[in-house]
Amino acid sequence: MNERRALGLGLSAVLLWSTVATAFKLTLAEFSPIQMLTIASIVSAFALLVICAVSGKLKLLPSTFLSNPWYYLLLGLVNPLAYYIILFKAYDLLPASQAQAINYSWAITLTLMAAVFLGQKIRKQDWIACTFSYIGVIVIATKGDILGLNFDSPLGVGLALLSTLLWAGYWILNAKNKADPVVGVLLGFLVAIPFAIGLTLYEGESFAQITTQGWLAVTYVGLFEMGVTFVLWLSALKATENTARISNLIFASPFISLVLLATIIGEQIHPTTLIGLLLIITGLVIQQIKFGKKDPSKQTT
Repeated sequence: MNERRALGLGLSAVLLWSTVATAFKLTLAEFSPIQMLTIASIVSAFALLVICAVSGKLKLLPSTFLSNPWYYLLLGLVNPLAYYIILFKAYDLLPASQAQAINYSWAITLTLMAAVFLGQKIRKQDWIACTFSYIGVIVIATKGDILGLNFDSPLGVGLALLSTLLWAGYWILNAKNKADPVVGVLLGFLVAIPFAIGLTLYEGESFAQITTQGWLAVTYVGLFEMGVTFVLWLSALKATENTARISNLIFASPFISLVLLATIIGEQIHPTTLIGLLLIITGLVIQQIKFGKKDPSKQTT
C-alpha cells in the first residue's frame, strides 16, 4: 500500500513539475522576473505555512531559525532569491525548451561541487556523465552548431548554467542540515520575500496591467514549482522503500514538458534540443549506475 501511495505521490510531483516551463513562459508574458519571484514566493510561503500548520510543524519555525539565523539567511538569499531571479531571467531570454533542458544538468553540477566542497570522490563514470551532459548543453545552446559556438542568447545560456550552480550550491549548503526539510524551505521563502519586495519597489515595477490569466499563472508557479510539489516529492521518498525507483520518475519530466510547451503555447521545439536533452539524460543515467558493492561514502544526494 505504501509503495502504491509513494508511486502516486511521485508521479503527481513529476507531472506538476512538467508543467512549470509552460507556466513560466505564460507568467513572463506579463510579469518581469523580479515581479514573478515576489508574487510566486508569497504564494509558496502561504501554501507551506498552511502545510506546516496542518502537520503541526509551525511551532518549529522560530526555534529552527534562531538555532542558526545567519545560515538560514544565506539559504534564503541563494534559494529562492538568487536562484529564481536568474532562472526566470534565463527563461525570459531563451525558449523555454532550451532553458529547462540546460537547467536539468544541475545534478551533474552537484557532483562536481560536492567533490570541491564536501570532499566526495568523483568516479570515472561521473566524468563520463559530465562529458555527455555538457556536450548536451552545448548542442542545445548552439542548436547543433558545436564548432561555430553560435548562441542565440549567450546571456540566457550563461544564466541557465549559473542557475545550476546556485541550485547545486543550495543542496550543498543543505547537506548537513538536520532540520525538518519543509520548515527549512519555508524559512527560505520567509527570508527572501522582504528582499524580493524591496527589489520590486527599487525597480519601480507596476502590477496595474496584469491580467487575470497572469495572476493565475504566477499563482500556479508559486504552488506547483516552488511550494506544494516539493512536499509531494518529499512525501513520496519518505513513503517508499525503493528510493531509486521513485527518483527515476523525474527522468520523464523534461520530455513531458516539451510536449506541453509545443501543444499549449505553440513553442517550436528545435530537433537539437531533443538530442541535447537525451545526451543530458544519458549522462544522468550513467551517473546513477552502480558497479560492484555500494559504498555510501561515494554517494551524492
